[in-house]
Amino acid sequence: MSHVFERPSLLRRLSPWVSGFDGLLAFAVFLLVCAGLLTMYSAGYDNGTRFEDHGRNMLIAGFIMFVVAQIPPQRLMTLAVPLYLLGVSLLVAVAIFGVTKKGATRWLNVGVIIQPSEILKIAMPLMLAWWFQKREGQLRALDFLVAGILLAVPVALIMKQPDLGTALLVLAAGMSVIFFAGLNWKLVAPPLILGLIGITLLVVFEPQLCADGVSWPLLRDYQQQRVCTLLDPSRDPLGKGFHIIQGMIAIGSGGIWGKGFMQGTQTHLEFIPERTTDFVFAAFSEEFGLVGNLLLIAAFLFLVLRALAIALEAPTVFTRLLAGAVAMIFFCYAFVNMGMVSGILPVVGVPLPFISYGGTAMVTLGLGLGILMSIAKSRRLVQS
Repeated sequence: MSHVFERPSLLRRLSPWVSGFDGLLAFAVFLLVCAGLLTMYSAGYDNGTRFEDHGRNMLIAGFIMFVVAQIPPQRLMTLAVPLYLLGVSLLVAVAIFGVTKKGATRWLNVGVIIQPSEILKIAMPLMLAWWFQKREGQLRALDFLVAGILLAVPVALIMKQPDLGTALLVLAAGMSVIFFAGLNWKLVAPPLILGLIGITLLVVFEPQLCADGVSWPLLRDYQQQRVCTLLDPSRDPLGKGFHIIQGMIAIGSGGIWGKGFMQGTQTHLEFIPERTTDFVFAAFSEEFGLVGNLLLIAAFLFLVLRALAIALEAPTVFTRLLAGAVAMIFFCYAFVNMGMVSGILPVVGVPLPFISYGGTAMVTLGLGLGILMSIAKSRRLVQS
């Protein structure tokens, strides 16, 4: 009878803690983490402690992911309203007495300097997923209107800072929840068509619209200049167009196979601005070439598709909408960053997940991954 009282093995004791980890999702993250460490070592080896700090930020994000993965989705649901209200309150505080740097008021001093808009990248989809879960089975047009208002308030506050990049990410996360909740295509199509018409007119009449003295409604001067620079970087090659031009030169000079690890001349001669943050993709492209880019894009697509698969198999409306929104957050991060570095989107402050240097963004990524792991774990519990 002594075997009844035998102490369970270490693997068996750890099993409840690691059972929430989705193997395929973890594999995709592992590939991106390896790419990020390689790129940061090359691009940041002569830039202080960037590589060590990047590794530390990844460890912090991994710890956050591990902790959040242990929280049941039902508990996450109870955090939705408080976290949303906290985020909006902090955004209002930023508007009243925030810290201003380089003409933007995005930060708040609460003993340490924080950027409250980062909270909304997760709080916004949490809040909207909670709202639609509560309205399950009785959705009306008014419910979508309320969801739109809940989304518009923080997006407007972030735009006022101004922070176009974060505002776009929060808007994309919120709109993905609203769309996945069942928003009619008839309401989605008109804005898309108007947007395509606007882009076409902008390209055709670019010389007139970007002439000196012409101002656009709803956009600040620097945002207007970013769009005009995107259409014609050569209008100011040593000023506003410098980032885009140098990014495209680095990407093109990488060729098919790249110049090799630690061999990027544009990177190490410091022609690429912000080579460890917003423009790290240019540094990666120069050293690993088209083949490396395709592999990196494949890793991101694998991550997004796995997250969408978790959403499709999620057991509740809340978990399905939340997982879908997190998948779209990762997609938007990668698409916008690669697009702006490649010269097909305006330059905005959006990092490349796991590749770009930045502690706050890495924490957000860790939270998102933890949520996906938690939802995957809840799915397994329901199936068993």
